[in-house]
Amino acid sequence: MAARAQRSCAHLGTRATARSCAWRRASAELASRATSRRFGDGGRRRRTAIATLDPIRRLVAAALLLVAALSPAAAAEDFWAIGRPPSESPRRLAPPSVFPAATAADELPTAKLRAPPGFKVETFASDVLDARMLREGPRGTVFVSSLFVANRVYALVKTPAGGRAVHVVLDDTPLPNGIEVSGGALYVATPRKILRFDAIEDRIDRPGEPAVVYDAFPAESPNSWKAVKVGPDGKLYVTVGSPCNVCRPDDAHGRILRMNLDGTGVETVARGVRFSVGFDFDPTTGDLWFTDNQRDGLTSPEPSDELNHVTRLGQDFGFPYCHSGLLPDPAFGAGRSCSEFTAPEALLGPHAAPLGMRFYRGTAFPEKYRNAIFVARHGPWNRARKQADVVAVLRDGMGRVTGVESFLSGFVQNDEYVGRPVDVQPLSDGSLLVSDDHNGAVYRVSYVGE
Repeated sequence: MAARAQRSCAHLGTRATARSCAWRRASAELASRATSRRFGDGGRRRRTAIATLDPIRRLVAAALLLVAALSPAAAAEDFWAIGRPPSESPRRLAPPSVFPAATAADELPTAKLRAPPGFKVETFASDVLDARMLREGPRGTVFVSSLFVANRVYALVKTPAGGRAVHVVLDDTPLPNGIEVSGGALYVATPRKILRFDAIEDRIDRPGEPAVVYDAFPAESPNSWKAVKVGPDGKLYVTVGSPCNVCRPDDAHGRILRMNLDGTGVETVARGVRFSVGFDFDPTTGDLWFTDNQRDGLTSPEPSDELNHVTRLGQDFGFPYCHSGLLPDPAFGAGRSCSEFTAPEALLGPHAAPLGMRFYRGTAFPEKYRNAIFVARHGPWNRARKQADVVAVLRDGMGRVTGVESFLSGFVQNDEYVGRPVDVQPLSDGSLLVSDDHNGAVYRVSYVGE
C-alpha cells in the first residue's frame, strides 16, 4: 500500500511536495497496519478493494480507513456507525467506496444533466480535482475549495479566449473546505483555523503568508471541516460540526459561530446543529438560513435533512434530541420533546446530504426563482436508492417556503452516481455555477428562454 501511495504523488503533479508525499506514504502504511488490527479479515478485504482503485481514490480510501481505525471515539465501530439500531437493515449500509477523481472534459456527464425548460447547462471548468465550495471574486475570478483528496484551493481565471484557466492558489492545506471572498481578501477555513489572504486577485499564483484570523477551534474530529461566510453585519460566520454521528456534543461543537473579522468577539448564533456546511443570508431581512445533515444509521427513509432559519441569536435546532423537527432520537430523546426546539423551515429528504446553498439575488432567471434558495444535495450513502441534484426552495413574498423543486438532475444514472453536486454560486451575470466533486468539475446553468 505504501508503494502505491508513493506512485500517487506523481499523479498530483509537480506541486506535490516532499512533505505531502511522505504523509501519503506514512498514511498508507499506518492505514494498512491499523485496519489489520481493527478489522482483521475485514480490514484485508477493505485493503484489497482499495487496490482496485486509481491512485487518487486509493489514497483517500486509505486515509478514511486510517481515521476510522485510529479514532478513540470509535474503538468498536466506525464513527458513522455509532448509534445504529441493532436491526439488520441499517447495518447493511456503509459509505461508498468510490471517491472523487478529475474526469476529462469530454467524459463529463454534462449532456446528461437536466434543468427546467429554457435553461442551458454547460461545462464551466474541468480538471478541478475534488471541487467543493464556490465563491466569486470582485473581478470575476471563481475560487473553488476541496477536501480529502486534493487539499487545495483553486482559482478559475478568465482567459482571453473566454474560457477558464485552473490555478492552484493553495496546496497541501488540510481540509480547506470553507472559503469566502470579502473586501478583496480570500478567507480559508480549515478544521483548526481561519486564514486570510489579502488582495487575492492580485496574487493568484503567489498568495504569500496568510494572516491567522482565528485558531481556537476544537481538535479535528469527524465533521470538522467548515463553511464560512461574511454576513450583512460585517461579521464572519463559521460552522463547527458535532464530532460524531450521534452524541451529546460539548459546548465547543454543534454550533454556528460569528466573530469580528479579526477573530475577536466570538458568539454563538445557533446551537443544536449536527453538521452544516452551507448557509446564506436572506437578501431582504438579513436572516441566516442553513442546511443541516441529520444523523445516520436509523433507517433508509428517515430522518430527513433540514433547511433552517435563524430568527434570534442562540436558537437551538434540536441535535441530538430531535431530528427533522419531529423525530425524537431513540438514544437521546427520552424525556425531551421536539416542541422544545426550533423546527426546520423545510425538509430536504432523508440522508440527502444538502451541502452548499445560496439565495438567488439575480434577475436573469424567471420570476419564480427570485430570492429562492438553491441547495446542492450531494446524495446519500445510506439509502436504498441513490439521489443527487440541485433543488430550488421556492418562497412567497413574505419569505415563507412554498415548495421544494428539483432544478438540476441527472447526476444519478441507473442507480449509480455519475456526478455529485456540492455547492452553488450565482454569478454576477445571473447564471448559476454548480460544483461536482465526483468529477472535479464546475457546471454553469443559464437561462436562454423557452
